Amino acid sequence: MSSSSTSNSGEVSTILIKDGQGSQLLCFIEHLIPIEGSDYALLTPVDTPVSLFRLQDDRDPELIETIDKSEPILQVADVVLQEHDLKLIRSAVTLTVSGELDEPEPEELEEDDIDDESETYELLVSFRVDNHEYGLYIPLDPFFIVAKLNNGEAILVEDEEFDKVQPLIEKELDERDLN
Repeated sequence: MSSSSTSNSGEVSTILIKDGQGSQLLCFIEHLIPIEGSDYALLTPVDTPVSLFRLQDDRDPELIETIDKSEPILQVADVVLQEHDLKLIRSAVTLTVSGELDEPEPEELEEDDIDDESETYELLVSFRVDNHEYGLYIPLDPFFIVAKLNNGEAILVEDEEFDKVQPLIEKELDERDLN
């Protein structure tokens, strides 16, 4: 299920990743890394990844880590994003937004941004659902996904397997940077 797209600057490889629930996400292949006889890939989503936060006046915004894809909050987010010619995609691994987004300038980052456990986010949109305020935020740090490649398919690496291969991937990337 691998595919490629070509641009004027050369060829960019993409692959469709699947999670355990059968959801899919189209990603760019950033690095291919052989580990212990298996091929792994470090991927980044083609569309912009976003994180959902619950906003509260007196406390730091709360990251909502798991959300059902049919949740009413996401339906409201869909409507708000459509007003900006954007579309919310309920994909594997993360929510993503497709459409033309303006790239943030570092000096223009607003105070609405969140610095949560060393990750920085920029507010894309905020909205209210049932007297609660929510925000979709774009992570400003690169959003990498690890996949195992098997017969041309990319399978999301999670849990124990992720814990096992993450340090090996980091070691391989560090060695590549030194060369």
